[in-house]
Amino acid sequence: MKKIKDFDFHNKKVILRTNFDVPFDEKGKIFDDFRIRKSLPTIKYLLEKGAKVILISHLGRPSTGIKLSLEPVAKKLSELLDQKVEFIKDCVGRQAQGAVNKMKLGNAILLENLRFNSGEEDNNENFAKKLASLGDIYINDAFSSCHRMHASIVGIPQYLPKGAGLLLEEEIKILSSIVKKPKRPMILILGGAKIETKIPCLLNFLKIADHILVGGMIAPTIFYAKSLSLSAVDLEEDTKEQLSKIELTNSKLHLPIDALVGLRHHDLDYLRQTAVGKIRKEEQMFDIGPETVRIFSSIIQEAKTIIWNGPLGYIEDERFAGGTLSIASAILRSNAFSIIGGGDTGAFSAVNNLRSKFSYISTGGGSMLEFLSGKELPGIKALE
Repeated sequence: MKKIKDFDFHNKKVILRTNFDVPFDEKGKIFDDFRIRKSLPTIKYLLEKGAKVILISHLGRPSTGIKLSLEPVAKKLSELLDQKVEFIKDCVGRQAQGAVNKMKLGNAILLENLRFNSGEEDNNENFAKKLASLGDIYINDAFSSCHRMHASIVGIPQYLPKGAGLLLEEEIKILSSIVKKPKRPMILILGGAKIETKIPCLLNFLKIADHILVGGMIAPTIFYAKSLSLSAVDLEEDTKEQLSKIELTNSKLHLPIDALVGLRHHDLDYLRQTAVGKIRKEEQMFDIGPETVRIFSSIIQEAKTIIWNGPLGYIEDERFAGGTLSIASAILRSNAFSIIGGGDTGAFSAVNNLRSKFSYISTGGGSMLEFLSGKELPGIKALE
């Protein structure tokens, strides 16, 4: 795999695939610019080498009703780079092509991928060819998207000289050191949502980790699937099949034994602490309980390597953020090499001024888990 320093970029149009899928607040302003700042070394390197930098990214589907755009990202980049980064609300049409044709040495533009939410970003060959026609060289610096079979991840590299950016190179180097020779005990802490992607990772990690501590929405999903809770969770058939492979008697698997629960419609006046087996049908688990925190913390103290992805509770409500904060504190009290990943986990650590205290912060969530569990990421394979 070629690296960014293997190319001559002078007067070349460089398509730089980044991941600027950053969190926004309710007013549509950038809440956490971590991923933007992590992309700066690669962007600056290309600009300094006289490249014409064509930035392409995507935005995930917003959880709120706000219509999001990459335009605030272009403004933030302009501020951080101290030069104008033009925002183009298109990526393969006349407007995008016209903007690329007008570029000068050391210029950067950011293209809006309007096709992501329509599904066309999936590995559509025609779309990939149109994107590739904009540039001379393709550089992938979006580790956090490398587990996706997107046209901009696996399609463009078929048509252009390609290589890895500085961030992608850094992620591969650090994560590979864990995969090849992890210091043990190695613990995975798994929370958050995105059940359909995290259950396969959990199954993979059961083969390689010494302990897996489970919280977030994953825990009640397992409880419901195994008929240990009356609190219903919507499950796809594929997810049900994956969950059937989990053996609760596996000594590596640690599920919560108590929880903080609320009503499904999130009544602010309702809060109860209970054993997980006593959660009622109308209730939902929103955080791990104090006894679970105690047990999880004792396991964490013995760890030499800790991988953390996903909050342990519904951190959007401060009443249910205590479990996640307690586990974060336990990680920092340990002597383990700690790596965290995932947008929600990273944002939580930033809000609580913890980000700089972990050993490494990955820009990836699902991609980090898949890489560490030994899976080959399509985006990395496409650069070979």
